[in-house]
Amino acid sequence: MSLRYQIICRILLSSVCILVLGGAIAVWQARQAVEKEVDASIHLALQLITMGITDTPVFQQSDDLSRFSALRQTRHLSIQLQKPDGQLIHFAGENQPTNPEEMPPSWFIRLVKGDYPKVEHQLNMQDGKLLTLIIQAQPLDEITEVWQESVAFFASISLLTMLTFLAVNLVFNKSLQSIAVIVDALRLIETGQYRQQLPPFSTQEFDDIAKAINHMTVELEKTRQENRALTQHSLAIQEEERQRLSQELHDEFGQSLTAIKVMAVTAAHRKADAAKITATIAEICDHLMTVVRSMMQQLHPLVLTELGLKATLEEMVNHWSERNTDLRLTIRCSDAVDGLDKNLTIQVFRVIQECLTNVVRHAQAHSVTIDLDKLDIPQACLQLKVQDDGRGCDLQTTSQGFGLLGIKERIKSLDGELQVLSRPGSGMLVNARIPLV
Repeated sequence: MSLRYQIICRILLSSVCILVLGGAIAVWQARQAVEKEVDASIHLALQLITMGITDTPVFQQSDDLSRFSALRQTRHLSIQLQKPDGQLIHFAGENQPTNPEEMPPSWFIRLVKGDYPKVEHQLNMQDGKLLTLIIQAQPLDEITEVWQESVAFFASISLLTMLTFLAVNLVFNKSLQSIAVIVDALRLIETGQYRQQLPPFSTQEFDDIAKAINHMTVELEKTRQENRALTQHSLAIQEEERQRLSQELHDEFGQSLTAIKVMAVTAAHRKADAAKITATIAEICDHLMTVVRSMMQQLHPLVLTELGLKATLEEMVNHWSERNTDLRLTIRCSDAVDGLDKNLTIQVFRVIQECLTNVVRHAQAHSVTIDLDKLDIPQACLQLKVQDDGRGCDLQTTSQGFGLLGIKERIKSLDGELQVLSRPGSGMLVNARIPLV
């Protein structure tokens, strides 16, 4: 069920509850009002009659009934005088309503009408006969007035309900139009059109949503451009690496194999110096083995598989220290890192390798500290910190190079968190936390 119909159903249910509760209260109040009105009329009539009897307690003639003419204006009562012969004389009220079409429904009369007392009063005549004054409640006119008031009340409630429905529909039409615009924009964003921007909305909540979505699309477009540039850079590096390996294979292996072949042909002659040729071939083979080890080390450090991450990092630090004598490298690595997953191990190794590359190329640092430790609190994770004392940079104004982007993507692929802190003249800190699942 849509949001529109949910709200309308709730409003309808609330209106029905209000109508039922209001109807019950209206019927109860109408019953109380009719009962009080009838009681007041009966007491008024009795007081008038009592006052008249007090003035002249004995009737002079049986037809001298003018003193009861004032009772004709009494409401809600049926007043009759019963003669000794049983004849009834009406003074006030009607047995039936004058206009039955205006009567309220029978169910309303049953709910409102109560049990009212019938009052009889004996009157003495001069000849000793007794007249009986009969006063009965006749609340139909009062019930009719209450019914008309109730109808007006329910008509007002119904009108207010209709106006509420109309107002809700108008508001929801405007809201749903804004929602439709947002949904259409999200569908376009889902297809990769991150440049799609939502217009401003007059409603504050929808405008906040639009601003958040626009900010998200800008970040997604920025991330896509970075990933695209990183991918192109990775492909370019891969192609350069292949070209370099191809050149080394051609230069080193091609020349060395050609020399070995020439020496093998020369050794076939009788006057050839076999000992010298053999020694030369051995030297060439040693050179080829050195070249192969160097190429294998560049492609994948074998010591990482054979001895573990800690030994590999220590060897790498020693290698970088030999090549950069002005740079002081310090590594603090826990023995627990040797039992990590192979994929995690190679990714961490490449991250540290990239950090050292950035330091040597850009930082102009004098010292670098590498901290790698396995933590168990609050959860098992690998903590990596690489800090240098180089010139640093302003990360807000300086565009991140492919080195930092590559580090970011590697940490992200391991579901880790990366924090890079740097200020001009204060060096740089690369802080990564990688969960161990």
